[in-house]
Amino acid sequence: MSIKTISSREVYRNPWCSVREDVIERSVPGSDVGVRGIYGVMDKQPACIIIALESTGEAEFVWLVRQFRYTVGAEYFEFPQGSWEIAEVEALELARGELAEETGLRAERMTQLASPWVAYGAMHQVQHVFLAEGLSHGETERDPEEHDMTVHRVSVEEFEAMVLDGRVRDNCTLAAWGVYQVWKRAKR
Repeated sequence: MSIKTISSREVYRNPWCSVREDVIERSVPGSDVGVRGIYGVMDKQPACIIIALESTGEAEFVWLVRQFRYTVGAEYFEFPQGSWEIAEVEALELARGELAEETGLRAERMTQLASPWVAYGAMHQVQHVFLAEGLSHGETERDPEEHDMTVHRVSVEEFEAMVLDGRVRDNCTLAAWGVYQVWKRAKR
């Protein structure tokens, strides 16, 4: 099936995203006439999500942030993540910046694992998944809207329990952890 864009208009914009409404035409098998419809799309700048992993030899730990998410009206744990209001930023620079900004952590090694789309049925945004290792501590540099954010170091075992009991419900965090598990198996 092919979809052709007939027209597009921006209906909303703020510093973090824009929303457009596209008039589209879907092809119909066996017909020369397409079916028109409307597609709403949110466009956002590229983002990064960071799995900050710390190994002590006996156990592995991940660093999480917890913050209130207005859209769902609740606080949840998630991996550090975010985007900047500029498109021309290197993914590695963005990942290092978001990690430091939200957690105060700096990483000796950053490995890019994948770059999946975020909710591509309704949104145009890529999110680069990074593994951060060799961690050291510094000061946070949070944005004003992140004033309520807290940072937590939890064992991998506890993190996975949090996934199952609903304390971690962020789809991007869940997807990033899945990507990490696949990457780790492929690396063996």
